[in-house]
Amino acid sequence: MWQALCCGNGCGNIYHHPLRALRLSHYPRRRIAHLRPSRLEPFSSGKKHFFCAHGADTSTVVKENPSASASPLLEIHGSDKRDAPRPSSDIEEIRRLRWKKAEDMRANGLQPYAYTWNRTHTASQLQDLYRELENGEERIEDKDNVSVAGRVMARRAFGKLTFLTLKDETSSIQLYCEKNILSSDKYSQLKGFLDVGDFIGAFGTIKRTDKGELSVKIKGFSILTKSLLPLPDKWHGLSDIEKRYRQRYLDMIMSVEVANVFRTRSQILSHLRMVVEKKGFIEVETPVLQGAAGGADARPFITHHNALHRDLYLRIATELHLKRMVKVYEIGRIFRNEGISTRHNPEFTSIEIYEAYADYTDMMNLAEELITSCAIACKNSEEIRYQGTDLSLKRPWRRATMLELVRECTGLDFTAMNLESAKEAAISLLSGDDNQQKLSNKLYSCSSIGQVLNEVFEAHVEKTLIQPTFVTDYPVEVSPLAKPHRSLDGYTERFELFIYGREIANAFSELTDPVDQRTRLELQVKAHAEGAAASAGKVNTEIEDEDVYPVELDEDFLTALEYGMPPTAGMGIGIDRLVMLLTDSASIRDVIAFPVLKTP
Repeated sequence: MWQALCCGNGCGNIYHHPLRALRLSHYPRRRIAHLRPSRLEPFSSGKKHFFCAHGADTSTVVKENPSASASPLLEIHGSDKRDAPRPSSDIEEIRRLRWKKAEDMRANGLQPYAYTWNRTHTASQLQDLYRELENGEERIEDKDNVSVAGRVMARRAFGKLTFLTLKDETSSIQLYCEKNILSSDKYSQLKGFLDVGDFIGAFGTIKRTDKGELSVKIKGFSILTKSLLPLPDKWHGLSDIEKRYRQRYLDMIMSVEVANVFRTRSQILSHLRMVVEKKGFIEVETPVLQGAAGGADARPFITHHNALHRDLYLRIATELHLKRMVKVYEIGRIFRNEGISTRHNPEFTSIEIYEAYADYTDMMNLAEELITSCAIACKNSEEIRYQGTDLSLKRPWRRATMLELVRECTGLDFTAMNLESAKEAAISLLSGDDNQQKLSNKLYSCSSIGQVLNEVFEAHVEKTLIQPTFVTDYPVEVSPLAKPHRSLDGYTERFELFIYGREIANAFSELTDPVDQRTRLELQVKAHAEGAAASAGKVNTEIEDEDVYPVELDEDFLTALEYGMPPTAGMGIGIDRLVMLLTDSASIRDVIAFPVLKTP
């Protein structure tokens, strides 16, 4: 007795690796499934020494043809590389064979792409409903007649029994297919037309096998969708990270963990809406296409509106439009034409919240409540583990000023320095830094101590803030939309929340003085214009192109301020980074279903 693999398409052809054979005495049958059809090639017509015992889409026992002479075959000891992708020629051959099956189904009066199926239960509902069923026990009463639907993920054939693993959006369940129960037509369809990857609907009664597997003992089934392409290797899923992002649909099919990330993301969004709406906030929608890119300091995407004959910007923030209203929030997509990293994506999602008669301390309390309650809703705990680090979200979280944290981390006290001494002290910290030249250029271009302080904070302090920390009281030079601090000259009532060294939230006591606001925005526009001019006038510019982009005043926003805005606090929370945190995802692209990628 020898073992081999069929082609994976139920066609009855035997596939054989040209240098290896599977001898029963040297390779246990239970490990045969570790070999993929992609590693095998069909026998040539002159060397066909085996016939397929079942023609099934799985590993199959075959018998040696007694009329054929033995071929010299080497023994295998499980050393083949299973990560090798299928050659494109193999994929096309599988596609051709499966398309032929779809055509054969039509020729036999069957619809390979059905319109509907009457499903009574999901897989998880059946697993819960029959949790107490004993091994070997079967339920055949009328109430135990069930109908399920999903994708076939695995298939195993043993004589007159075939077992299918059916996966739906909730879980998986086994289908128990017995030749003596199915009609001859249905059994022929099972053997001749069904492949792993197809969607099917099936109905029958409930049985738990002797080995403890809850199963639907099917009386009938229909192929609902005929898949033309094979699923990735079931043992590894998609190992190519780029392919995972490009073909997220396959990633979610093959990995329960990946699918659960996006279920958790949906749960987080629903929970945030529930909490803020219970507090009386109203959800609004602001324009994605805007006449001026404002509300943040970022490079915008530019597009052209043909009907209006004007250039518009994809929004870099929802802030300026939301400030025209009060007690509102928006969960929206933001677009910034900047770099890509594990923490940055050109399009991302944020929730921005604005509340009248509140200040930035109220936003700190709200941030704690929102994030902690999301953790409890998703993980049932305020203690989480992210990338091997234990984090505690128990309130209250640490609150410290930027000045305090820089002094604590570097020993520098910027309150006792002038601009030149501040630059020298900051540059002295850069020895051995991989980005020393780039950071030095930034520091030399700083025009105030507040800017130097912010650069030092970003370079040296951010990465140390592992446990939840509110960093408060930012310099006015880097906070053009925040109200001046009521007791600290040169600083603003602003905070950023850091967890695991990453910014999660940003909030202000909003600047409501229209004259002060205009002055600050005009200074911002002037600074950007000077930077662009400096860049254009130098061959080897010290200012990176990414940092130079058009900035315009949003005159309508300034007009709205002149009509009067009540004392207001606003906050933005990065949804993607929050989902990363609560799903233990290393990259932001792991939590964005369809991230933008380079052209392959």
